[in-house]
Amino acid sequence: MSEPTEANAAAEAAPADGTAEPADGTGRRHVRVVLVDDHRMFRTGVQAEIGQTEQTGVEVVGEAADVDQAVTVITATRPEVVLLDVHLPGGGGVEVLRRCTPLMGDPERPVRFLALSVSDAAEDVIGVIRAGARGYVTKTITGADLIDSIFRVQENDAVFSPRLAGFVLDAFASTDAPPVDEDLDRLTQREREVLRLIARGYAYKEIAKQLFISVKTVESHVSAVLRKLQLSNRHELTRWATARRLV
Repeated sequence: MSEPTEANAAAEAAPADGTAEPADGTGRRHVRVVLVDDHRMFRTGVQAEIGQTEQTGVEVVGEAADVDQAVTVITATRPEVVLLDVHLPGGGGVEVLRRCTPLMGDPERPVRFLALSVSDAAEDVIGVIRAGARGYVTKTITGADLIDSIFRVQENDAVFSPRLAGFVLDAFASTDAPPVDEDLDRLTQREREVLRLIARGYAYKEIAKQLFISVKTVESHVSAVLRKLQLSNRHELTRWATARRLV
């Protein structure tokens, strides 16, 4: 993560009206970005892919690994676009969006959010869009497409991976949307992801590998899910998830 002094300097250098300045005198487009993801190696890979400012026009001005870090860095640097993971320690991407709502609504220097996640679950997509993100793409996206998506979000376009756009259209066009599930709302986004994988029959080791977390962390999430939902075992959990069409 960038040092606070560097972040503040970058924030002071940003244009006051929130518009993109050219990277140099040639008029090439330029966008300042913050990366928010709890996997350091993934952040390093994204920065290597898109952060060559002279070639891409993308300047990575900060990084964060959890909700509190994200809010601090975003507030200090005031980037044009934030690449935001859905599943984060401290409350997830939705919590970052909630706490950054004033920055999103700033008419002079709006901060816009593009979700970048391994999850393609409808509830994750709809959750961050309802919270204020301008788009949602999965981590299978190519570097070139990600750069294009960043610039489109900077220009206030809505950007989605093709399959995910349908989730959003269905959710916002439906006149008979399902009621809020209070039981499901008790779970964090990471707990929901573990819940779905458990219900699909994945072993703890398989879940750990897919979500890039330890087996012990998976066990902790499963225990939390069972406690919050007042269930006794994974068989009851599977029935619960199937009844709500989460599998």
